[in-house]
Amino acid sequence: MMANPTVLARSLALAFGAVAALPALSALAQDTAPTAPAAPAAPAASDQQPMQRVTVTGSLISRADKETPSPIQILTAADIARSGQTSIAEVLSNLSANGQGALGTGFSGAFASSASGVSLRGLSVGLTLVLVDGHRMAPYPLSDDSQRQFVDVSAIPFDAVERIEVLKEGASALYGSDAVAGVVNIILKKEFKGFNASAEVGNSQHGGGKMQKVTATGGIGDIDTDGWNAYVSAEYRHADAIKVHQREQYGWASGDWTTRGGLSVRRGIPNESNSFLTAASSPFLYNPATGVNNPASYQFLDPTCNFLKYRAGGCAVRDEVANIQPDSDKFSVLAGFTKKLGEDWTLALKASLFRRESTNGRGLTNGVAYTTTNAFGGNTALVPGQPPRIVNGVPSVLIPAGGFNQLGAPARLYGFIPGLGSAGQENNESTATRLAADLNGTWAGWDIGAAAGYSKVKTESVYNNFVNRVALYDALRRASNPFNPLGGNSAADMAAIAPTFGNEAESELTFVEAHAQRELARLPGGGPLTFAAGVSWYKKELNAPPPDLLANGIVGNGAAYVFGDETNTAAFAELNALPLPNLELSASARYDHYDTYGNSFTPGAKFKWKAHPAVTVRGTFARGFRAPNAAEAGISSSTFSFNAIDDPILCADGNRDTAGNVPSACAFVPAFVQTTNPDLQPEKSKSFTLGLILEPVRNLSATLDYYSIHVKNQINTESGLPDFEPNFVRNPVAPIDIADGNGGLVTGLPPVGTIAYAQSSYVNSGGVKTTGVELDLSYRWNAGDIGNFRAQLSFNHMISYRLEQLGNEYELAGTHGPSVVSGNTGNPKNRAQLTLGYEKGPLTLTGTLNWVGSYSGLDPSLGYNDCSESAEGVGGRTYFVNNPNGTPPEYCKIRSFMSTDINAVYRVNKNLTIKASILNAFDRQPPIDVATYGNATAQTAYNATLHQAGAVGRYFSIGASYSF
Repeated sequence: MMANPTVLARSLALAFGAVAALPALSALAQDTAPTAPAAPAAPAASDQQPMQRVTVTGSLISRADKETPSPIQILTAADIARSGQTSIAEVLSNLSANGQGALGTGFSGAFASSASGVSLRGLSVGLTLVLVDGHRMAPYPLSDDSQRQFVDVSAIPFDAVERIEVLKEGASALYGSDAVAGVVNIILKKEFKGFNASAEVGNSQHGGGKMQKVTATGGIGDIDTDGWNAYVSAEYRHADAIKVHQREQYGWASGDWTTRGGLSVRRGIPNESNSFLTAASSPFLYNPATGVNNPASYQFLDPTCNFLKYRAGGCAVRDEVANIQPDSDKFSVLAGFTKKLGEDWTLALKASLFRRESTNGRGLTNGVAYTTTNAFGGNTALVPGQPPRIVNGVPSVLIPAGGFNQLGAPARLYGFIPGLGSAGQENNESTATRLAADLNGTWAGWDIGAAAGYSKVKTESVYNNFVNRVALYDALRRASNPFNPLGGNSAADMAAIAPTFGNEAESELTFVEAHAQRELARLPGGGPLTFAAGVSWYKKELNAPPPDLLANGIVGNGAAYVFGDETNTAAFAELNALPLPNLELSASARYDHYDTYGNSFTPGAKFKWKAHPAVTVRGTFARGFRAPNAAEAGISSSTFSFNAIDDPILCADGNRDTAGNVPSACAFVPAFVQTTNPDLQPEKSKSFTLGLILEPVRNLSATLDYYSIHVKNQINTESGLPDFEPNFVRNPVAPIDIADGNGGLVTGLPPVGTIAYAQSSYVNSGGVKTTGVELDLSYRWNAGDIGNFRAQLSFNHMISYRLEQLGNEYELAGTHGPSVVSGNTGNPKNRAQLTLGYEKGPLTLTGTLNWVGSYSGLDPSLGYNDCSESAEGVGGRTYFVNNPNGTPPEYCKIRSFMSTDINAVYRVNKNLTIKASILNAFDRQPPIDVATYGNATAQTAYNATLHQAGAVGRYFSIGASYSF
């Protein structure tokens, strides 16, 4: 499906139609400009200060003007502080250019637990390059979806950031791999003089999320007068978890869909989706030989529950574990030293440590449930260097008659294993260390810059509540002193059944680079011809082994692992010319050599033409690439799942009540074992932007840019392709519940075993083309004694997001596709951020409106184009499996959402400043989104990537800072 040409035509007509209005704009500018006093006489040439030049992200060549040929958004330290947010991850998540595939800390089931990544233009975190001080940083060791490498922005200290530059165009010609959708350059403080300390506390209105933050920064020396500066900045931030049960009064978190045409998915509620057999508040034994509807089939071990109460939903389990936001502790320290080595040379050294600790509850409940079939098929072992294996099965989990089983026949045990908390709970500690040196100066007419650095990110994870099923059922069937389902078991039993274990993963990056620029000539039009060139080398190493107990399938399915390294050597150059006073042209190119796959060459070109004092036209063209990483082409494996299917043999017609079908094989989510492919080639892209810079009146400026990015040769998992036919590996045949055709169950042997997993490799396939228009508008108004007003709008409209697979094209703009990326975050067409500010004397007030447009709950690339044709396409297999009409149409569209943040700063005196903020001031709730699987483990129906502020609710903070 193609993008609507009318939309594009109107967008461009609106943008470039302004050129036709140049005379009117000029007159307007003259009419509205206030009369200025006579300018003072110009100083003598010897007294004039040299024009300050800066180098901005996206170019090697320094410049004097702030508007570049490339679309760049700059967030200053003041902008960041006025947002009212308390972390850099929160600030970046609200960027209008941040879209589908972004990774937030609210995604409780993510591979990259508790980390946060940016996805410009909705092209995933793997196609957005994040730099720190213009240099590469070691990626987070746990990749997004165990595939896409990214820099975790959640641990970067808030007060250490001087500014953030967001380059919204392809930039591989200068930066190499990963800069396909753009670059986020986080620039830390260069120097600091004096001392500043601050403290801030916050809390949510609806419970949870209590936050405390303290910072301190001190520095001595003045670069201009003393020739040096040294400073140290430290920050500590703690935030309590926000639990799902603290928001259960809202429809998106309650789990009870019975009044909305669906089921109650609260734990402990028997219904059609679980064949009326599920772990409840009391453990119970069930005799499968006498039937699910027969009260005599049940023996409840705790008198607080009985058959009638259980079937009526009275033995539900309140989940007090699942997170909306994990608890976290963050500590960071940054030290900087800058020294002038002479009149023209400066050496800058920086060392930093960013540390984050969090608890990520991957589990579904307050505990871990017993196996709910007659046999436990086993776990899939993923041992590096070995093929997948099904191991540690239990042929029969039936509890024999006698002992605590008083049913008189072998029975299954339902309930939660006493003494265990959240299933698969992970305590994650991430430490990022970084050392960098930058040397800048001039020599023989060249401006020279050289840098070297090393960074490492280490994660240490401790796993709890993973169960050794073999040890569990051995203990349950022990003749003497068997395991007690009601609790009170020995420490030795608990250690054998649910051992605590952990592992470490490390990612390292070492880099050296140098570049130089100089003016080659003055062109006939009077402008300079400037040339810059450079070389770089970096080595990336990833060592992320699996925990032994998971790898060997002892306490669960094998965990993801990655081993690999890559070395890149590159040369790059840029040529910038001003052939006419109002025309700027530039060209750049880069040659990369990788020791893994070979070479890449990426050119780029830009222009900027000041057609009129009020109107400038600009544009860019670039080719880009993303090199296959170790997770895709090295030594790596993982297990994943994303979409419900019907077993093609055990549930061929998709009806769990058909005689002979196995209900548990209907609408279940199969596991896939991901394998690598050493023959992968890089993803390649072609992109361009075309835009206007408008300054029709004083203090009003606007930029309007059209962008187009076409990515080919994408690296995808085979299982996400439309023609993928999985070769399922099945468990051994064992007795299982089979539908009798009358709404009941019988125990029997199916024709084949249940599905254990299927393998899926990475392949180069298809591509994506996305186009859109982005508007940035800024206005300042000095109202004299009333005060100063400012307004800034950033608006992104996605015209098209076209997925290309196997000759088919799918238009996914404004839909939930592509579903297989980063928790199925959705792909809205429109995002905007409006900031309104007021300043008078010591008072500054700021209001920020963050808006996300509506989008469909369907993913056309999976064949879901109508709400009624496939309930599973919009979450119907979870919430509406009992509804013969499928998902109600009102849940096929996710409504728009806007949060309003208010921030006030008052400067009491030159030393003391106080601030207060209200985030989501109108307490807007997130729209219901039943399609996203990003929150499946928490069983909440909202989109944590786009609407997290709504789930948190109204949030208050207050703080103060003191400096001298």
